[in-house]
Amino acid sequence: MISKEVQIGLKNEKFSSVRVGVFGVGYDKYWEQFSGLYEELLHKQEKFIRKIPKYGIEVIDFGIIDSPLKAYEVVKKLESANLDLIFCDMLTYATSGTFGIIIKTMSIPIVLVALQPLKSLDYSKGTTYMQLMNDDICSLPEFAGVAVRMGKRVPEMIIGTLDNDPEVDEQVIEYCRIAKVLHDLKNAHLGHLGHPINAMLDMHTDATMLTTYFGSHIVQCEANQMMQSFDAVTDNEIIEAEKQILDFFDTPDPVSDPISMKLIPEDLQIAAKVSVALENFVITNKLDGLAYYYDGPDESELRKVMSNLIVGNSLLTAKHIPMCGESDLKTLIALFIFDRLGIGGSFAEFHPIDFVEGFVLVGHDGPHNISIADGKPVLRSLKKYHGKPGHGAGVEFKIKEGPITMLSINSTYDGKFKFIIAEGESVSGPIPPTGNTNTRGYFKPDIKTFLKNWINEGPTHHFALGIGHHASTIEKIARYLNIESKIISNY
Repeated sequence: MISKEVQIGLKNEKFSSVRVGVFGVGYDKYWEQFSGLYEELLHKQEKFIRKIPKYGIEVIDFGIIDSPLKAYEVVKKLESANLDLIFCDMLTYATSGTFGIIIKTMSIPIVLVALQPLKSLDYSKGTTYMQLMNDDICSLPEFAGVAVRMGKRVPEMIIGTLDNDPEVDEQVIEYCRIAKVLHDLKNAHLGHLGHPINAMLDMHTDATMLTTYFGSHIVQCEANQMMQSFDAVTDNEIIEAEKQILDFFDTPDPVSDPISMKLIPEDLQIAAKVSVALENFVITNKLDGLAYYYDGPDESELRKVMSNLIVGNSLLTAKHIPMCGESDLKTLIALFIFDRLGIGGSFAEFHPIDFVEGFVLVGHDGPHNISIADGKPVLRSLKKYHGKPGHGAGVEFKIKEGPITMLSINSTYDGKFKFIIAEGESVSGPIPPTGNTNTRGYFKPDIKTFLKNWINEGPTHHFALGIGHHASTIEKIARYLNIESKIISNY
């Protein structure tokens, strides 16, 4: 079943419209031989098109390609349609001449769809016509072989039945979600404000290479722009933001950590003002996300602003504008991918292991997607932000119980990128009351083996954390982006 979060993600207005093309394939020699076959195949293609989600997706039907001549005509239309993904509907046997020029020409994902109308033939009444109506897989080997000869990967495939096949329906939705990710990545403007913490060598990223591999443009922002936005916030906007924050967060008494306190009015006020400033800053600069880290002079207004983005960026992340601390552009891309897949996405790293119960705490201070919180998120006042300048409100919550997926994106020695992917479980239980988000993460076969396997792939120390198991989908995204990927095996 598709999760509620994914359904919401498919409908969300933040996602710009995705263009999906569909063409069927057949063999023109059949039409004179078998009266009515062409019309039935058109109906078959219409039924497939109805499986494609309508939210945020524009479907363009290119009809049936039944000869190489038709393929050369249609490929020009495919090129000019500005598509994000193509479904090739394997309606019956078709020669690979209907496909060769298309797989050679198009650089976007093509998915071969082979959906039989019948679960099995009625063998006692079998006819050639019946076979041709259900010959969906017949050309798959031919098309795959031609793709390889054209220097392309074998396309992804969906194999099943046209009706009453939930697995097929989920796969169609999965590829539409992938199309959303790819579309939004290549159209994203991601802000970068400040610089990585100087000693964090794994954080540094070549912005041009991010554009090369993901298509996203990196907007280099200045701290004075944030200050201009901050100075423009009105008292009424602060009061309204305070009400929204108190309505959204719990503010419990402190528990055991001496640097944490019950939220104090001064910290609420600055968090509210900065959250308004941050949202206006994002809107003004037309940003789809932001990675930031900036220090500022001691006791300065600039330092106060830049160290109190936590509440505002958590609220924005839940509104599908991912935010990433410590100037981590690579993890911002990972958070963006998770958001567009509809699986949340929180900024995370590994915290202490519980060797008694066999889990590791997974979390971070700073940006988190509170839309996937387990229960109401908490705000605490912190006397200091450990390892960073300043003090103020801290966001604390757990990810929802159940399956989780992690993605770390790192740079390799040869200047490329690598996806490191893993699946685990978020399990209920207490977390440290430190004003930072933490989740109890269980991973197979055991926590020590998992961590060794994860670390051996050379991740950054940050990663995106989302709900559900989606490793195979993220692996497909990596493949379409021509990026190396590794799923950490559970065994």
